[in-house]
Amino acid sequence: MATSRSGRSFGARALGYVESRKNLVGSAAGVGGLALTFTGVAGPYWPVVVVGLYGAGALIAPPERPDAPAFTNPAEQLDELRGDFTKLRAYLAEVDLPPAAAGRLTELTEVLDALLEPGWVADALAMDAEGVHTLSRAIRQDVPESVDTFVRTRWWTRLQPGTEPPERHLERQLTVLYDEARALATSLREAESRRQETHTRYLEDRHRPQGS
Repeated sequence: MATSRSGRSFGARALGYVESRKNLVGSAAGVGGLALTFTGVAGPYWPVVVVGLYGAGALIAPPERPDAPAFTNPAEQLDELRGDFTKLRAYLAEVDLPPAAAGRLTELTEVLDALLEPGWVADALAMDAEGVHTLSRAIRQDVPESVDTFVRTRWWTRLQPGTEPPERHLERQLTVLYDEARALATSLREAESRRQETHTRYLEDRHRPQGS
């Protein structure tokens, strides 16, 4: 079995070399050596000439370059993130939260929804890899973990009254996540403002008289 796999591996490597740039360039150079042989230039040493030209051609050929891996582009990442956000909202709709935490969660989900809305905002977000990561982390990890931890801790608190109310931690966590989402929205807005200002300066410089 091992011999069979080894044989197939050797065959694949051999076929790969036959199709490689080095072999193709070397073969072309070798054909040139045969042409010299037929014209009598190579003389009795034609085998050495052909082999030498083949080797030289193989050496100067550019190395094989493997194809770069194709990763998911930012637009596709946002499409997947929208699907996960829909799942998150369905989960949150089933959780009973205290009014203060529920209000803060509503504010947070509204900001997340606005950032994911298809259009120019999402297009701007797609160009911000760190922003996409921040949004992905909030939707796929931070928000569900905060809410789930609250639900589990609340159950234990009912068995052991007198401890710190878990909703306080939830409110603090949701406040941090809300501030993070708002900061992301602000950074995207500022990036668009800088883009607008840059375009204004470009137009003004383009129409400014030479030498002024």
